[in-house]
Parts: sequence; C-alpha cells; structure tokens
Amino acid sequence: MSEFINNREVLSDHERREGLKSVIRMLHDGAPVADAKAAFARISEGISGDEIARLEGELVAEGMPVAEIQRLCDVHADVFRDQLEEPDDRDMDEIPGHPVRTLIRENEALANLIKSSLEPQTRAYADDPAAGGDALATSLGLLYDIDKHYGRKEMLIFPYLEKYGREAPPKVMWGVDDEIRAAIKACRRQVMERDPSVVTALNDLYKKISEMFFKEENILVPMLAELLTEDEWLAIARESAEIGYCLVEPDGPWIPKRHELEADAHMQHLMGQSSANTSSEAATTAPTDGLIRFDTGVLRLDQLTALLDKLPIDITFVDENDIVRYFSRADERVFPRPKTVIGRHVNNCHPPQSVHVVENLVNDFKAGIKDSEDFWIEMKGMFVLIRYFAVRGEDGRYLGTLEVTQNIAPLKAIEGEKRLLS
Repeated sequence: MSEFINNREVLSDHERREGLKSVIRMLHDGAPVADAKAAFARISEGISGDEIARLEGELVAEGMPVAEIQRLCDVHADVFRDQLEEPDDRDMDEIPGHPVRTLIRENEALANLIKSSLEPQTRAYADDPAAGGDALATSLGLLYDIDKHYGRKEMLIFPYLEKYGREAPPKVMWGVDDEIRAAIKACRRQVMERDPSVVTALNDLYKKISEMFFKEENILVPMLAELLTEDEWLAIARESAEIGYCLVEPDGPWIPKRHELEADAHMQHLMGQSSANTSSEAATTAPTDGLIRFDTGVLRLDQLTALLDKLPIDITFVDENDIVRYFSRADERVFPRPKTVIGRHVNNCHPPQSVHVVENLVNDFKAGIKDSEDFWIEMKGMFVLIRYFAVRGEDGRYLGTLEVTQNIAPLKAIEGEKRLLS
C-alpha cells in the first residue's frame, strides 16, 4: 500500500484507482478501519459515488465475491464518508414528483419513524417486553413498508445502472436490502414472542437502515444524476406506482422541463431487440395486414394482448439468451413487473443469494435435463404456485423459459360441484 501514499498529487488515474482498491482490500483482509481511513486520506481528497461503483466493479471482475463486498459495504461507506464529493443531484431532490425527491422523502419518513417511534419503543421494550411489545411490533410492521422503497430501486433503477455498465453496485446493494428485509421480519417475530434478546438486533437494524440512507443519497443518487437521461427518469416515474411507495406518496406529478418528450429510446431499443436466430425469421414472416397467424387461428394484435392479459395467471418469458422479453399485465399480478424489466438479463432480476437457483434451472432447461419445475410459497394471505417451463421449437431447439405464476388459494378452497350460472 505504501507505494500509493507518498504524494497524491503525482498519482496517475490508474495509480489512484489501484490505491483506492488497495484500501478496500485492506478492509477485507481485516485491517482496522482507522488505518484504512488514514491510507485513503493520503490518496484523495475527493471521490465520487460513481468512482466507488467502478472500483467495486473492478474488484468483482478480478475475482472478489459480491458477497464479500456486501459484507463490508457499510465499512466502505464509513471509510469514504468524509472524503466523498458533495452530492450532485442537479436539484432533482427539489423537483416535486421526481423519483429522486420521492426516494429522499421516503428516507426522511423512515428516519422519522425510527427516531420518533421505533427507538423509544425499543427502549421501553427493553425495560418491559410484556408492556412494550405490541406497539413495537406495530411500528416494525410499518417499517417493512421499506420493501416498496427497495423494490422500486431494484426493479426500476438498477436496470439502468446495468445498462451503463455499473453491474456490481446493484448486486451489492440488493444483497444488503435483503438483509434488512430479513432482519425486520426476524426482529418482529422475536418481539411478538417477547424475546428480550432482540434489542441488540433492533439497534443494529436501525443503524444498517441509516447507512443505506447514506449510500443511496451520497453514492447512488449522484451516480444516477451523471448517467440517466430525462426520458429514463420519466420511465422510472411512470412505473413507480406499479410497485408502490414507502410511507409517503410523491408530492405531485413530475412535469419535466422538456414537455415534448421523445419516444423512450431505451424501451424502443429493448422492445425491438431479438436474437440473431429470430430476427431474420421475423423479417420474412412479419404480418402486413395487422393479423398474427397461428397454426390454430388468426388474431389481431389488440386481441392477442387483451387475451394474454385476461388469463388468470402471470406470464413472463425469457429468451434463449436469458433476456426478459415479455410479461403479461394480469388484473391481479402476484409479483409486480415494471416495463424496465424488458431487456434485462434474468440473473439481474433476482436477489444475489438466489441467482444460482435461476442459473441452475435455466442450464438444466438448455441441456434438456428438465422440461419444467414447480415451486409454491405462502405470502400475504396467498398460496402462490410458480411454474417454469422450457419452451422449445418443433425441432427441439431451446427458445427460452416461460414463468407462470398464480395465486391458487381460491382454487384450493373449492369443494363440491357448481353446474349453474351465478
């Protein structure tokens, strides 16, 4: 490390990056945080959130596991905290209805919930779990509204980071988000059981959430401000209600400065993408009369769209290159699907800890080892059946994977017979 800390002003960009990466490696090798801070201060007086993102990406490319970066990402933020450049969000946090303003307002509402309710309730619970448990459990239920905040980040914002080559930060941040989700659930269960040992875990949880506020506002938002176009922000704003908001709603519709918006070039690109195997076929079979012809019938596009959306199941299709190409808009979707998922690699649509399950299943489909796989879970009063099918052409060639999801609780409750109209 010493070769990087003699004179920061003569360091090249490459040397500076290598020095910063060395600081991160120091932390992962167990060096004291104070030593890492001192080494970092000698290298640079300012670092942007985007530079941290690039460093994490390079470390992953060099073989450092995402889980290892995730394990110490709070320490990274603590080391870099004093040296980060002043965030440049280009006044987005002051624009009513802008996704950045909504994100920050949600963080403020969550911080207020922790400070005004959860922390005093936790102290009261520590004194008397029997008396303070109900109020604390209720507030923890409110805190889990953070799931919507993280969901919008993961499903709407992360696809754009991936588009611009920033793939490591979403994986790391998503992993921490899931740790927070799991901790809220676990702590609430312990509180409902009046377990006095939960107090330490609760205080750790509040700190972890606060650290995520810092990372979102000082690393994520400035990086997004540098990368995203106004059209991309507008796409995020339009899709946000599909997932929902955390504790507070947007304080009005966002009206961009440029009223005559161009067509969403990113979505047009993603929707228009197709594999080399299918693009030539499409060119020769594209309908000229607005009709789509099947072996078993003919439909207009509007009929086909309405038909697929009316099915009592959620459909998602991933092509042979593992890219999400289509999802249906069922009346009551089990899992939200914003349009930003189109064109995204399927591995990036799942939490880091479950990616291996997705990879193994898709690989089995491609190899012909399996043709289907079923899962079922209980959630939010539903009994959800999730089915996966390998889609193959007449010649047996793998074309992609179909996911079919349905709440089958109403079906499980059926008894007897029904032969007459309601």
